[in-house]
Amino acid sequence: TDLRPLDILSEVVPAGRLARGMRVFQVQGVRGFQLAASRPRALGFPASRLFIHCDRFPEEFSIIVTLRVLSIPIKRNEYVFTLMAEESPSVLVGLRYAPNKLHFLFWSQEHTGGWQTRVTFPNVSLSDNQWHTLILAVSGQSFSLTVDCSVPKDMVVETPFPASLSVKRASFYLGNRRRRKGVFTGLLRQLVLLPGADATPRICTTMDFKVATLSVPTVLQDLPVKPASNEVLKYPYETDTKVTLGSRPPCTKQEKAQFWFNVSRRGLYLCNGSAWISMLEVKQRLDYVEEYQNLVTNSETMGVEVFTIPKVGLFAATANRYTPPGSAIYKWTDRKFVPYQNIPTYQAQSWKYFTIGKKIFLAVANFEQNNRGQEFSVIYKWSRRKEKFVTYQRITTHSARDWEAFVIEGEAFLAVVNHREGNNHNIDSVIYRWNPRTGLFETNQTIPTSGAYDWEFFTVGPYSFLAVANTFNGTSTKIYSHIYIWLSGSFQLFQSILTFGAADWEVFRIRDRVFLAVANSHSYDSGIPAPSNFYAINSSIYELNITAQMFVKFQDLLTYSALDWEFFSVGDDSFLVVANSFDGFTFSVNSIIYRWQGYEGFVAAHHLPTVGCRDWEAFHTAEGSYLLYSSAKEPLSKVLRLKTI
Repeated sequence: TDLRPLDILSEVVPAGRLARGMRVFQVQGVRGFQLAASRPRALGFPASRLFIHCDRFPEEFSIIVTLRVLSIPIKRNEYVFTLMAEESPSVLVGLRYAPNKLHFLFWSQEHTGGWQTRVTFPNVSLSDNQWHTLILAVSGQSFSLTVDCSVPKDMVVETPFPASLSVKRASFYLGNRRRRKGVFTGLLRQLVLLPGADATPRICTTMDFKVATLSVPTVLQDLPVKPASNEVLKYPYETDTKVTLGSRPPCTKQEKAQFWFNVSRRGLYLCNGSAWISMLEVKQRLDYVEEYQNLVTNSETMGVEVFTIPKVGLFAATANRYTPPGSAIYKWTDRKFVPYQNIPTYQAQSWKYFTIGKKIFLAVANFEQNNRGQEFSVIYKWSRRKEKFVTYQRITTHSARDWEAFVIEGEAFLAVVNHREGNNHNIDSVIYRWNPRTGLFETNQTIPTSGAYDWEFFTVGPYSFLAVANTFNGTSTKIYSHIYIWLSGSFQLFQSILTFGAADWEVFRIRDRVFLAVANSHSYDSGIPAPSNFYAINSSIYELNITAQMFVKFQDLLTYSALDWEFFSVGDDSFLVVANSFDGFTFSVNSIIYRWQGYEGFVAAHHLPTVGCRDWEAFHTAEGSYLLYSSAKEPLSKVLRLKTI
């Protein structure tokens, strides 16, 4: 039945009046109640306020809880809520948390002789100082727990939940069992009882699963960042606030809701968990793009990777065509890139920077064999003593085009795109898993690919995806590229999208929307007449439709042998720049910066002269924002500066 949600938490704060022993705290930009242990009975109310027309607890229901759990001792239990009869110390219904366990308690007189039944969900880790949303669905002997909209934990027990549990003269108690022992010490944001339905489909429709809501008390609802006038907040709250001065500090989940004052720009910024958001500064807007540095490279450059090594500096690694002299690493020094290290490579296609714990790595995708006829791609490790990258592990590859590094459930992976083996383009690409015992990457899974160019890893909520850009199957570039989803320890096919010589996938987010852009390089099919131009072809942007559980086409953009997309932001504005490499007549082709304009989608804003453009990288320094493009047709790449107003 479609019954209304019963908001237990709101009953304790009717009309926004906090009960004694309650305080409002804001952590990581989200508000919750902190409960005091001194007055447990003050945090209760009669069950009759919720069960107006019936004094029986529903036989089937869901309980939705959003909380932030602090680290608690191993043998301690804390109650999220209880329902207790006034004349008895027994718990009729309750939810209790212990380290790595969640217990659901209920009283069933007819089945257990008056004893309490406990359903325990093991391996539920919530003590990480992060917000989590739990959905407990109950129906007879079946109990299902969903944490942050991940895969449910299902239990079937011998004793069913009672079909007729009386709540006459019973009361709900928030965060306790009517005594001081076992009081909940974390923060509570949501506690809702939904009779007769599994709440999971209603909750798991948003991007931020950890704070998904069905019903939240008014006191805890998000308010505008800046009041409409100089009015005092209607619902005051407390928060741990820290203001950092000096150069840009890191902004991670640990710094969320902290402030940074940028002295040079006289701006105050708030960390949202991933980026610094301007609070007291005029937002910058992109005015025009100017040439900033001509970067002379060892030879033509197939790809470039910009990265920062903490406490060392900003670097750019170029994947150069010829050996000797190989590829180069440049360091940002005195506001420009200067040569830092040369590394022997063999028609290098791309670099990938990644870290595992405190270890720093840089992997190169080699397209050709070395001087000994061996075909390896190489992982280099940063030596803190030498302040250089040194060889760490060689991996056999086949005309490798790209590496992608990612982490799933705490484990590190590295995926290589194998383009072809001899003249055979239909071969396996490989996903490697880091073995912490041996300190090496080992084969974990192979995926069939067709002349592939690129991997792109991304996450949506608790789900992990890996997209491959398939380019050529031996006869045609009109082939399907695939998106895989991580399920049960491996990647499985999620969706196939028809592409035309796909060379790159770029995932990006604009507010709560998730997009995936493909760069189509050319249209060729040996079995049909040639088009008037192989290279003037639409590249497409797809948007994730959560309801349909698939990516659907959002926009087509005319490109010229597109080889790369790069997403970046300036102030509140979002941009995509495409690497146009060849128009069928010349490699001197304008690459385009498109600006996001909402309902209109992406609209061309700036036309940038490029020569055989292969790759774009956006980066930021204390002095401003830049774009770096690599040329696959001349030994010269360019750094462009984004001029703002």
